[in-house]
Amino acid sequence: MITSVLLPGRHLSRSAKAGPPREPPKPSAPASSPSWRRWLLPLATLALLLAILMQAPSPRQGTSLPYSTFVGKVTSGQVKAVDINDKGAIKGDLKNGTKFTTRIPTALDNSRLEQQLESKHVQITASQSSSGSPLGALLVLFLPLLLIVGFFVWAGRRAAQTMSGGLSAIGRSRAKIIETERPTNRFDDVAGYQGVKQEISEIVDFLRSPERYAVAGAKGPRGVIMVGPPGTGKTLIARAVAGEAQVPFLSVTGSGFVEMFVGVGASRVRDLFAEARKRAPSIIFIDEIDAVGSRRGGAARLGGNDEREQTLNQLLAEMDGFDQASGIVVLAATNQPESLDPALLRPGRFDRHVTVPLPNQTERAAILTVHARGKTLAPDVDWDTVARATPGFSGADLANLVNEAAINAVRAGGAIIDAQNLDDARDRLLLGRRESTNALLPEERHSVAVHESGHALMAALCENADPVAKVTILPSGPALGATEQLPEVERHLYSESYLTDLLTVRLGGRAAELVVFGEGSTGAADDLAGATQIASRMVREFGLSPTLGPIGYGSGAPRYLGGESTEDTLRRPYSEQTQRIVDEETARLVRQAEERAVALLRDHRKALDALAELLTVRETVDGSVVLDVLRQQQQQQQQQQQPGGHHPAAAGKPTPSP
Repeated sequence: MITSVLLPGRHLSRSAKAGPPREPPKPSAPASSPSWRRWLLPLATLALLLAILMQAPSPRQGTSLPYSTFVGKVTSGQVKAVDINDKGAIKGDLKNGTKFTTRIPTALDNSRLEQQLESKHVQITASQSSSGSPLGALLVLFLPLLLIVGFFVWAGRRAAQTMSGGLSAIGRSRAKIIETERPTNRFDDVAGYQGVKQEISEIVDFLRSPERYAVAGAKGPRGVIMVGPPGTGKTLIARAVAGEAQVPFLSVTGSGFVEMFVGVGASRVRDLFAEARKRAPSIIFIDEIDAVGSRRGGAARLGGNDEREQTLNQLLAEMDGFDQASGIVVLAATNQPESLDPALLRPGRFDRHVTVPLPNQTERAAILTVHARGKTLAPDVDWDTVARATPGFSGADLANLVNEAAINAVRAGGAIIDAQNLDDARDRLLLGRRESTNALLPEERHSVAVHESGHALMAALCENADPVAKVTILPSGPALGATEQLPEVERHLYSESYLTDLLTVRLGGRAAELVVFGEGSTGAADDLAGATQIASRMVREFGLSPTLGPIGYGSGAPRYLGGESTEDTLRRPYSEQTQRIVDEETARLVRQAEERAVALLRDHRKALDALAELLTVRETVDGSVVLDVLRQQQQQQQQQQQPGGHHPAAAGKPTPSP
């Protein structure tokens, strides 16, 4: 059972009017080959066929007789004349005028046949077998050799022509030049990201009116690099810059520079900047620049990287060498800024670093509105609610969410997207496909209901936890059930009390199993892994351990692709003794959260049983049902209390939020 607890990650950050573009010189047309050369291959083929036909023996005339029949006719005196060649083939005439053919078996003794023919006064003549004309024999012998030689001559000339224009083509950049049809994207098409667009818009202003900066003695940026998680719209922002500036836009990916030939990448970099100078003012956009701009050298890298390093060196030289007044701006995008070479990021090359983070709640609502253009929506669709339910979603994720909702609407037999379609699409993206055929055993169904009830009650009882939106025991993907929480506000900082409540909610499912069944199960594996990760970061990075003290061993640069590199694992900045303390403190935090959850659920055992029973029957309930169950238990406890008395079981326990 995988409990979906949404925790958004922390985001730490740190021209003259273009005249008509010059047309590049048109390449000269290749010289046409002589017309007679096209007839060489058909003529050679025709000559080969004629030679084969000339070598073919002429068809035999007359009736073909078996040898035994032929001997019988000789004995009976019916044969008039025979013509025997050197290979045993016989052509003859019968006395009635009929012509015949036969063949003497080479394994028989032919002397007896000769005696029979002489005794019957048969006219015998000898001939030599036809072997075709000498010219045909020569053609059959030498024509295949001539064809092979001709093929190699033709291939050599073709290769020479290719190399004469092909070697230069190998070194040309593979940039997609958008010049005649400028990008139609504008900043209005990029929803949200007002701060990012404000920084980028200065590039547009510099390309349009460079004299304004020259008067103040300011220089426009040579390069701008955009970093951020995948799917946040970095490429779209670059196209919007080109669309706003109305200048040629040369787009290329980092992997398009490097080939297996050494020196090709550097040649393509030179050709790219040469094309940009011809079309200046212009914008060069290098997507996924980490493919060519990774750190040079280093003991951790094995194998040769000469080609990649030469390409990077040429890129650095070009960015240093082009004239500041030429109106060329280099835009780059990457989601691995920690892997880039420091020489690439220094001022004078990429002067400005723009972080494109995951959109906040307001920006998500605006992005959803953009992706909903051209779609029919039901009146119950509220983009603010959907944006609140999708923390941590990128722009690409939101586009996929709207598309999945449209697919759900079509699957249901309609064309209007409603709130239920969006909710199902969100569950599909977070949890996976709904497994309707994955039937649970009755005891497993009850166990899942108890587990999810524990999560839901902990979310409702913990003061700093996000409220419950929905609880379900329907299997989806690898999850047998899910408890979904929606944050009331967009959080950027997380207090210790919030993280402690988060650990308690994570361990609520396992605690409910311990309270009801007296033992845990494998359903809490994902909860334990998530809780251990949170507790470990509390100790190592956030300084929330009194034993270790206010010491943080953070990972440094943000890793937008997630995960921990092998290099960081091997080079931890602390000793084995510190690691032991980290492990002990992590286990202590997780253990305390479990003990707290067990204590709360024992005090609210009736609510736990009631909610588990409702889940078993209904399969899915919303957050209001969880609050109603807690209110009913609280009312029952108050009715059992004497006026002015105090029920010991409710002492010091939080009251569910209304």
